[in-house]
Amino acid sequence: MTAGQQRALAELLPRFELPYSPLRADLDLLFGRRAPREVEIGFGAGEALLARAAARPAVDHLGIEVHRPGIGRLLLGLEQLDLGNVRVSGHDAVEVLRDQLEQGSLARVLLLFPDPWPKARHHKRRIVTPAFATLVASRLASGGRFQLATDWAPYAEQMRAVLDAEPALASATPGGFAPRPADRPLTRFEQRGERLGHAVYDLEYSRR
Repeated sequence: MTAGQQRALAELLPRFELPYSPLRADLDLLFGRRAPREVEIGFGAGEALLARAAARPAVDHLGIEVHRPGIGRLLLGLEQLDLGNVRVSGHDAVEVLRDQLEQGSLARVLLLFPDPWPKARHHKRRIVTPAFATLVASRLASGGRFQLATDWAPYAEQMRAVLDAEPALASATPGGFAPRPADRPLTRFEQRGERLGHAVYDLEYSRR
């Protein structure tokens, strides 16, 4: 962690943080307004989240990330760009969705390049499971979107199988993968994958 990231955690996190609580969060109070809301799970260094928040100031954005240096980097970006429509949680994403967010409250959930846990004995650690799909669907408003991306082909197939089986979700591209969304900037992680020859698989579902 850099000195700048440490400063951001100490000075900026209190301003932007959604602290974890087992009780429902008052997002209107947290953001100081009522607006459409999106959640990105595992935002990494925050490039995509910052780009979306800057491009769409009328939307509130909640980023969830447990990696502290990544949170610090995002906070520095929020300070540099003077963005007020982003809040951050450093807690477990499943618990945040389950405990703090209301059913039907989100316009979009994004899960971009989650850890694929490639070894078979670690597959149980993957975040995309039937229970997770049901949870995300319950937090989406009618017509709300769930967008995912991975550069690990076996995980892409598992994601598609799990999400296709969730009755509350409908695929935007039944039987296939979605085109890369126009508002998903090319992150450093994705650029590295492209240099290594990794294909990227996008999926998009909507709440029925």
